[in-house]
Amino acid sequence: MYSHAVNRTTMELSALAFQTVVTALLALVYYGLWRHRRAPYDATWAMAWASYAARLALISAYIVTRNELWLFLHQVVTGLVALLLLYAALQFSRQVRWSRRTLAALTAAVVASSYLLVYGIHNFVIGGTFSALLLSAVTLWTGFVFWSYRARAPSGGATLLAVGFTLWGLHHLDYPLLRPLGTGVLFGVFADVLFIIVTAIGALFLVLNHDRRTLESRRAQLEQLTRLLLTAQEDERRRIARELHDEAGQILTAVKIDLDLAGRRDSSELVARALAQVRNLSNLLRPTVLDDLGLLPAIRSLIEDFSIRTHIETHLEAPPELRGVRPDQQVAIYRIVQEGLTNVARHAGASQVRVRLAAADDLVQLEIQDDGRGAPGTVTPSLGLLGMHERVSALGGTLETGGNGGGGFRILACIPLGSAA
Repeated sequence: MYSHAVNRTTMELSALAFQTVVTALLALVYYGLWRHRRAPYDATWAMAWASYAARLALISAYIVTRNELWLFLHQVVTGLVALLLLYAALQFSRQVRWSRRTLAALTAAVVASSYLLVYGIHNFVIGGTFSALLLSAVTLWTGFVFWSYRARAPSGGATLLAVGFTLWGLHHLDYPLLRPLGTGVLFGVFADVLFIIVTAIGALFLVLNHDRRTLESRRAQLEQLTRLLLTAQEDERRRIARELHDEAGQILTAVKIDLDLAGRRDSSELVARALAQVRNLSNLLRPTVLDDLGLLPAIRSLIEDFSIRTHIETHLEAPPELRGVRPDQQVAIYRIVQEGLTNVARHAGASQVRVRLAAADDLVQLEIQDDGRGAPGTVTPSLGLLGMHERVSALGGTLETGGNGGGGFRILACIPLGSAA
């Protein structure tokens, strides 16, 4: 009989030790998540699982020594585990924050009730039953919190947590029934390990899904900000170009006329040169042909001017007209061609450039290809290429850059037209 009791105690302690190790590893996982992301609910979950592991160690110490101090500490930590699990769920789902006064009051209530159960009532069965009821109530409440969260933001992780905590809360009620039959510890340990693993997986999936949604929201905000910045940039360019053309251009024209009438040809030529530079700068900032005649004439004018200035043979392949291209898309396409040709002139060392523009299947494609030195040797993309990526991404398109099979450099932008953007 004594040998049977020893074997049973050994099995119970081994099972509790296994559960303690599993729970402690889970606490380390959430501590690592907190170190990485600094999310408050990760820290609370880490403290909850660490406290749960301490709770198991304390009940093991009581089984070995039968010292009521271990039982008292076990009761206290059990209450703290219940509070921490609920607090973590509320932090995650509703961004709830308990004040220090609230935490102190709840902790004091847990300590007082534990002291009453252990040293006042002085009954292990009653104390264990109260702990089971407390854990069950709080675990079921935690399950309800995740059911509510699942109703607002459906996900597999939320479903797994809601089901796991609900079943775990019901399982805690088994203790008062199974403990007198001698199966409470072994059955409870393995059931608890199963529920710990299920809720841990659910929490990890939920956190990853929450982070993914947060990242998508921030990316959408960044894309919106990029569109606003690009629009503001084009508006400012248009304003400056208009000021240069209307104010500075008219003043220089009037000065040139006065110098011509006065016969001061040398000074007139200098003013004419300054006037041409002002007009070129105005055209670079915001070409009037883009607003007056449209995208294709503006690109043809840009390419002709580029070929004259750089002596690089440049060819344009484009349809007679492009329909369905919004004004913001026209600006983006024009700026990509402008930046692409600028990069060719500065870095490529090319003798020929081909610009191809086509529209099909609600998609406009722009390709710029040269026969120069190929892809840049640096790993970090240039500011111009980054600007192209931002413009295309803001319109819901894609941009590919890289070397050609036979040498040179290639830029391919694909932008959805109309409502497809």
